[in-house]
Amino acid sequence: MKIWGRIRKNNRTVKDVTVTVHVKSAYEVEDWGEPMARLCHDLNLSRPVILTKHERELEQFSHTAFYPGDFLERVDFDRLEIELF
Repeated sequence: MKIWGRIRKNNRTVKDVTVTVHVKSAYEVEDWGEPMARLCHDLNLSRPVILTKHERELEQFSHTAFYPGDFLERVDFDRLEIELF
């Protein structure tokens, strides 16, 4: 499975990256912390707080978004979108 992360600002993609996770589906991921850490490292971001809402959206829709309030540090974008494929 691959995770595509893209930083969006003013409805435009500012930066995006894809990382590979060695599982077949979102249901097999026990802890999203490690894949998110790899993705955020590649995007040069601090890791957001992963809520149950985010995990549920990834499992049900293979997509979720993190907003500036989901990060402990200040960020300069509108949202970080995560999509699984």
